[in-house]
Amino acid sequence: MSAFTCGFIGLGLIGGSLARAVRNKLPEAYMIAYDTNVSSLKLAVKDGVINEACTQIGDSFEKCDYIFLCAPVSFNDENLITLQSHLSKNAVLTDVGSVKTGIHEHITALGLEEQFIGGHPMTGSERFGYANSKASLFENAYYILTPSDKIPTEKVAAFQTLVQTIGAIPLVLSYRQHDYVTAAISHLPHVIAASLVNLVKDADSKEGIMKMIAAGGFKDITRIASSSPTMWQHICLTNTDNISSLLEQYIQDLTAFKQKLDAKDTDVLYRFFDDARIYRESFINVSSGPIKTEYVLTVDIADKPGAIAAIASLLAMHDVSIKNIGINHNRELAEGALRIEFYEDTAARNATDVLTSHGYNIHMKA
Repeated sequence: MSAFTCGFIGLGLIGGSLARAVRNKLPEAYMIAYDTNVSSLKLAVKDGVINEACTQIGDSFEKCDYIFLCAPVSFNDENLITLQSHLSKNAVLTDVGSVKTGIHEHITALGLEEQFIGGHPMTGSERFGYANSKASLFENAYYILTPSDKIPTEKVAAFQTLVQTIGAIPLVLSYRQHDYVTAAISHLPHVIAASLVNLVKDADSKEGIMKMIAAGGFKDITRIASSSPTMWQHICLTNTDNISSLLEQYIQDLTAFKQKLDAKDTDVLYRFFDDARIYRESFINVSSGPIKTEYVLTVDIADKPGAIAAIASLLAMHDVSIKNIGINHNRELAEGALRIEFYEDTAARNATDVLTSHGYNIHMKA
């Protein structure tokens, strides 16, 4: 891909990571960024990630071949209106939001359909801000594209190439299909996880017995309930119809399961769990998706003083960074006794090699 100019409206975790990825793969690109956080802009210039920092959306963006809308979704409407008078007719406009219907409707209202490709990089981090951005965030992650009907196919193809260049996997869908798919595999699971946590909270004893033993399998399957309540409130309000439709179907399925459970229907109960097991094991193993991947392994250790410290020291000696470490008291759904979490898959793999070579028995999370 020849040198081009790329603009970013918002330079937080996603915008910053996109800018880093483009800079890493296409060092000759000219990069412009606007953000309300001046310190992020200064840091990006210091890092050599961007060439030009802007404290307002202005004429600098007229020379952009691509402009990424990476500010919080609630600012998209205002930013688009400001940007419209500074947008070259040849520029491709894209966003990174997790719900696409609203932005597509606004693009249509502004008459920008010939320039817009909706985007949703299906990756993220529990960290936020430019300071935590990284070029590798999109590697082997699905990057869904939802082109407007009027944008030329050659522009869509060129943007797919750009997405592939930064290491992501482009997948073209209509914006309506995108919102239905993500409602099923991301939005509804977050609702279910939160409802399960609230169920246990309300059903627990005064002594908190359920909470005490929830550190095992229950904590794993409800991990996503720790996500930002503000973000999920917004997603529920912007993808309401799809989430509601799938939630209704899920409630019907649970009701049908309850009837078979009450009837002690042996065959149906077995098929219910076996079908789920078989289908889950058929999933493609990619590093990123709409629900953030955990990089976790568990280690069998002897019950003696210094056992945990020995493992931590061993990994530190081999420059393996640990995100979190703790004893797994509940062995119901996990093998091993020491649970270690890492920031990246590479670190988990390196830790496995190091610990295995020193005689430890490792169990990788499926």
